[in-house]
Amino acid sequence: MIQITAQMRVLVAIEPVDGRKGIDSLARLCQERLAEDPFSGCVFVFRSRSGTAIRLLTYDGQGYWLAQKRLSRGRFVWWPESTGPGKSLEAYEAQLLLAAGDISRVRAAPMWRRVSALK
Repeated sequence: MIQITAQMRVLVAIEPVDGRKGIDSLARLCQERLAEDPFSGCVFVFRSRSGTAIRLLTYDGQGYWLAQKRLSRGRFVWWPESTGPGKSLEAYEAQLLLAAGDISRVRAAPMWRRVSALK
């Protein structure tokens, strides 16, 4: 099971991928298309061409996890747009995406930022 926490980095691939790709092929896509290290611990999210399924790939220090959610009806309504090959999401946005929610309709409190040290 992949649990997405607030500290995790989540990167969504904008272009859909072939649903038959396995761990090795998706890890290669992370390197070649997204220019990211698949061993980084980042959660990578991929969408099928039909838009009915998403796959999550992450490395936990011992091996890869690959999870898939396929909707029994409909498609994932919201998908990020970007000029680049990937887009970062906040943890709550990734959780909404997994629930097939429309992230563009939800507003959350701004993320906490570390205050610089006083001198």
